[in-house]
Amino acid sequence: MTHIGDLMRMAPVIPVLVIDDLDEAKPLAEALVAGGLRVLEVTLRTECAPDAMRAMAEVEGAIVGAGTVNTAADFETAKAAGAQFIVSPGLTPSVADAVTQAGLPFLPGVATAGDIMRGLEMGLDHFKFFPAVAAGGVPALKALAAPFAGCRFCPTGGVGADNAREWLAIEQVLCVGGSWVAPRGGEPEWITRLAREACGLTA
Repeated sequence: MTHIGDLMRMAPVIPVLVIDDLDEAKPLAEALVAGGLRVLEVTLRTECAPDAMRAMAEVEGAIVGAGTVNTAADFETAKAAGAQFIVSPGLTPSVADAVTQAGLPFLPGVATAGDIMRGLEMGLDHFKFFPAVAAGGVPALKALAAPFAGCRFCPTGGVGADNAREWLAIEQVLCVGGSWVAPRGGEPEWITRLAREACGLTA
């Protein structure tokens, strides 16, 4: 099984996708993969999200996971849809237990030192820093990262093309999560261009 850290290192950005129209799912995945973004997070915020994950997984090279996994029931939905990794906005024992027992890569959300300490107690050391900007931005993550040198982070929430490099400059940040690379209703050619630009982000 692929480690979550390996997925986080595949590109500077993990697209955070909200799919409203199932017909758009596969073309969206094709456009993102063509631009170099293979790790795709489909949020469980819409009715068609599970079917969208299945459709996107048909795209060669795509690694499709589920985001907004808030409960153990959400995890079962994601697992049934073939999720290859799991992202949650927070960290609870029930979700963590379900994901780790299934052996899937897991990226739980944290916003405080207490969150990170609870994650470490569960054997986790890779986290989504969320909501990144609202939780204090770059200064907050730098302060949190200092006493947790062995942890790695993916800031998500308010991260965009204008500030991604600042986040990626933090040594313990492996990637960022963002929706700007896949705007709703965007043409595939445009999304591929945005994906290529995202792949070129450096600290």
